[in-house]
Amino acid sequence: QVQLVESGGGLVRTGGSLTLSCAASGLFVSISTLGWYRQAPGKQRELVAQITSGGATNYADAVKGRFTVTRDSGKSTVLLQMNSLKPEDTAGYYCNYKLNGLDVWGQGTQVTVSS
Repeated sequence: QVQLVESGGGLVRTGGSLTLSCAASGLFVSISTLGWYRQAPGKQRELVAQITSGGATNYADAVKGRFTVTRDSGKSTVLLQMNSLKPEDTAGYYCNYKLNGLDVWGQGTQVTVSS
């Protein structure tokens, strides 16, 4: 069983920064792909960024150059550093674990960017 616990959301002004953290525990976390998705009201959930066990990263075009996803040396914690935040970044952010077709989601953390 895999568990994901997120923290770090909040309210920030346009141009500000936030860091989201997700602590993963359970089977095979170290070889999984961990990442972040977001969902704004009335919109579908979308990929923000993800990082494989080998350190390869993938970003949504909307966040490239502003957000950075990293993983600790134990590979069980994934961070999302968000800079130059915009009102359109406002959403619920969800940590995600992927391995061999299995998807596990965290409970989500809200990020609100005021204009």
